[in-house]
Amino acid sequence: MMGLPPSANGVLRIMSFWSTFGPLTAFALVASITPGPNNTMLAASGLNHGFRRSIPHMLGVTLGFVLMVALVGLGLGVVFERFPLLYVWLKYLSAAYLLWLAWKIATATPASAESGASRPISFLQAAGFQWVNPKAWIIAIGIVSAYLPHENFLYGLTLACLICGLMTLPCVGLWTSFGALMRRWLSQPAILRGFNLTMAALLVASLYPLMMEAGTH
Repeated sequence: MMGLPPSANGVLRIMSFWSTFGPLTAFALVASITPGPNNTMLAASGLNHGFRRSIPHMLGVTLGFVLMVALVGLGLGVVFERFPLLYVWLKYLSAAYLLWLAWKIATATPASAESGASRPISFLQAAGFQWVNPKAWIIAIGIVSAYLPHENFLYGLTLACLICGLMTLPCVGLWTSFGALMRRWLSQPAILRGFNLTMAALLVASLYPLMMEAGTH
């Protein structure tokens, strides 16, 4: 039997790639653009500090999450299976940290204020936040366990990290842009405070699935 022409082989490779990583791409896109702790914080950062000053925050979220996917894929998830108490303590630490961040957002001072302006979250702070972000853990574990093929696992993990980065960065950029654009309409201090309080409330609300899970144990 004669072999397929090069063009046909190329099409088959593309179809094979898409059948394997297409669902992962869709999952990463939906997970990145839907509301969650990161996007809520970035919208508030865009409002209070502007898009440019929030760029380190965006990059920290993106690269911090990519690193999490890589480490989970390399075996970090097994640690929580062997030491379930560590996972329980992480959940409570996550809840405490998210509540503290909600308080920081609720009391944030816009950068245009004359004095006492708060600083945006740094690159390292945003990257480190991923490790206490319940949504990030759920997504990372889901990607590794449900979407990566067992054959050529390291190759698949590398592509998964690349896909997550390519999906996450523009999505967090949209949320930051949303907050930055709102600065034009939310010029009154009382309205700004209301927006920050709303973002803080949404951040607290994101803890609901975590608390429900903790209540079942």
